[in-house]
Amino acid sequence: MIKGAELLASSTGTVRTGEGWFVLNAREARWSHALGRSAVCEFEGEVPFEQIGINLSSLNPGEAMAQYHWEADQEDFLVLAGEALLIIEGEEHPIKAWDFVHCPPGASHVIVGAGNRRCVVLAMGARDRSTGDDWGAYPVDPVALRHGAGVDRETSIPAEAYAGLPRRRPAAFEPSWLPE
Repeated sequence: MIKGAELLASSTGTVRTGEGWFVLNAREARWSHALGRSAVCEFEGEVPFEQIGINLSSLNPGEAMAQYHWEADQEDFLVLAGEALLIIEGEEHPIKAWDFVHCPPGASHVIVGAGNRRCVVLAMGARDRSTGDDWGAYPVDPVALRHGAGVDRETSIPAEAYAGLPRRRPAAFEPSWLPE
């Protein structure tokens, strides 16, 4: 029998601290945020999931979910609310609520908030090959750079790719991050 995971509540939200099954409402979970960057709800807590990474991103228009990158595993996204701009393989594609995006291994991509209100995106990624030194990279792309979501020098080191951006910190949920 698989036991339930331990959950720890704090002033910045509830996180999972051990293995096992659990139920956690996104409005009660710990989020990470920095001014000018998307707010991210990471359901995994202190212990990464073995097989699939999953999170919610809440983006204001013009905020990017990440830096333009590719990974050695597939990533998938479902827009739950609002509008965004998908930049994939150097091309712009408007996306909206209920659009599903599949990025096969190696597809360079990023999602940037668009429209006139927040966009909420559910992100999922496999963890079979996207760990360790060969996880993927941040290629240079003029379209991503134009939207403030790219690097000016290719790297595979996340700290280099995000060096010019404010670092997200644990934060308690703010009601504006998710629609009713």
